[in-house]
Amino acid sequence: MMKADNELCACMQGQHHIFNYVGPDQLDELSKFFKCRFVPAGEDLWKEGDPCDYAAFIVSGRVEVKKQTEFKGRHVIVGLYSRGAVVGALCILDGTPRSVTATAMEDVTIAAISRENFDILINTKPELGSKLMKGMLLSLSIRLRKSFERLATFF
Repeated sequence: MMKADNELCACMQGQHHIFNYVGPDQLDELSKFFKCRFVPAGEDLWKEGDPCDYAAFIVSGRVEVKKQTEFKGRHVIVGLYSRGAVVGALCILDGTPRSVTATAMEDVTIAAISRENFDILINTKPELGSKLMKGMLLSLSIRLRKSFERLATFF
């Protein structure tokens, strides 16, 4: 667990753009809302349809995100994410079940914030919660922009 905690601290000290809006003096306070978790290669972080109980900030490793198609047993890969990405963020906002399956492509370390801790953060430390949400929005906006660019290459 110590290695994961050290990686989380390094991640939150500017190596992870989601935390860019959080000042150095606030990192320790913010880290109390997160738990580090190691996920071995090949293991699912979650499956499509599972309850949404946390968002994952990738500290190290790569995660494949896939969506079930209309053909049973067939999936389409909708994303490959690595250090600096957040996965599972949208459903902690609306409480819907997971819309995709997320699998560790290699050993992965994540900083996870539970839905409960996310709500506590927003309600008890609104300024800090706002900064985290701003970073998450930035990350998701960058991802969406890249998706638009990829789509444009097909047309």
